Amino acid sequence: MAGITLAQAEAKLAEALDAESRIFETQEYQIAGRSNKRAMLQAVAGRVEYWDNKVKYLTARASGRGRSCTVSPSGR
Repeated sequence: MAGITLAQAEAKLAEALDAESRIFETQEYQIAGRSNKRAMLQAVAGRVEYWDNKVKYLTARASGRGRSCTVSPSGR
């Protein structure tokens, strides 16, 4: 399995943001045929945060700014 691509993560983030907006507008939203009430806002906010972090991580990784480490001489 290749893992999640940046495009997939961006699509999931857009879906979560849309659901969050719908909750504020109509007090209700639907994802995958399930109807959810505003009480689920915390769960949706968690999805937004998760996918936002995933998009940021994959974007940084794609631009070569993924993991980095600083190496300095020991001064001996």
